[in-house]
Amino acid sequence: MNASRMSTRDIGRSAIREELARVALDLFCRRSFESVTFEDLAATAGVSRATFLRYFGSKEEVVLFAFDPLGDRMAEALRVRPADEDDWAALRRAVDPVVAFVARELPDGLTLLDLVHRSPALCTRFREKQANWRPHLVRSLTERSRTGQSSPLILHARVAAAMECLMAAVEHWVAIEARLDLGSVVDDAFGALMPTDR
Repeated sequence: MNASRMSTRDIGRSAIREELARVALDLFCRRSFESVTFEDLAATAGVSRATFLRYFGSKEEVVLFAFDPLGDRMAEALRVRPADEDDWAALRRAVDPVVAFVARELPDGLTLLDLVHRSPALCTRFREKQANWRPHLVRSLTERSRTGQSSPLILHARVAAAMECLMAAVEHWVAIEARLDLGSVVDDAFGALMPTDR
């Protein structure tokens, strides 16, 4: 939802969710994702368990809700790429919203992603979220692809490969503790699968 169209109530709810998530991330990092309960989260935040559950239905959601808008952002970024740009180059540019979000917009982005990759439950849920982005990207790729140029299977395969390149790059960026620019790491990952018949 566009911030300019959000009601005062929506803005308030969003601010509360962000604050609860901030408190939770700190607690998860000090202890572990698996050992922290909703009772622990509520007590640390100074609210009741019922109140915490009104904003988040699961611990995984507490950590990963910030990534929810990225599927739509990537789909839109892909939709507006130049019509004469090849699909793989367009897909690389389509993941720029994720790069910008993780590296610049997300407070404690490296800390959060490190937590995700250390927790099997979070890693699985993050993979599920990434899988949910794919249909939106396939639709955008289909809309921008030249008529009859590529079959639906090829378009699906390209999107799947692009998402795997993105995930590999993010995992590597976390492993090297963000010592390199995330955009450059993503470039290298996509470059590894650059089509040779361009």
